[in-house]
Amino acid sequence: MRAGPEGVQDYELLELVLFRAIPQRDVKPLAKELIATFGGFAETLAAPVERLVEIKGVSENVARELKIVQAAAIKLTQARVMKRPVISSWNDLLAYCRAAMADERTEMFRILFLDKKNILIADEIQQRGTVDHTPVYPREVVKRALEHGASALILVHNHPSGDPTPSRADIEVTSQIAAAAKALSIRVHDHLVIGKDREVSFKSLGLL
Repeated sequence: MRAGPEGVQDYELLELVLFRAIPQRDVKPLAKELIATFGGFAETLAAPVERLVEIKGVSENVARELKIVQAAAIKLTQARVMKRPVISSWNDLLAYCRAAMADERTEMFRILFLDKKNILIADEIQQRGTVDHTPVYPREVVKRALEHGASALILVHNHPSGDPTPSRADIEVTSQIAAAAKALSIRVHDHLVIGKDREVSFKSLGLL
């Protein structure tokens, strides 16, 4: 409590979480094994349940505890951007997208819906795909924007490979969505591709 999150190592923080699910046992070796296996505290929380329970000592109850902590972390970052102007909360928005998507093992396509003042009014996962592809339908994206009464959109998807470089398919579908949205006076502000350690902005690359 005195040191804060910066004052503890990843394995120490994980050890504290594990102790809640496995009381009265030395969980330091298990914490270190999980960190070594998955690469860090955040990566351990984001690991699929089926992978977690493969580790000796990790029961479904332990995996559930880890998923509760992950969900809490995502909710915390989401709370910092919902109902707020996106432009003034851009770093918080990126932090939320990283927390929610950077460690996902399959692609997901998220839509952030903004009102005319660029306040984030809704956040939805529109599609989940495979390790390297997510089917996206421009008509469905625009339909949801109209249902939310959105004036603008930010598109977000992740690359489980870790490399956020946009693919040709990413560029083509973004162009299609932007054209469909423009016909209804809805603007696509940006398309963010979330990688393992960094993200790429279509706007910054001149692709929007």
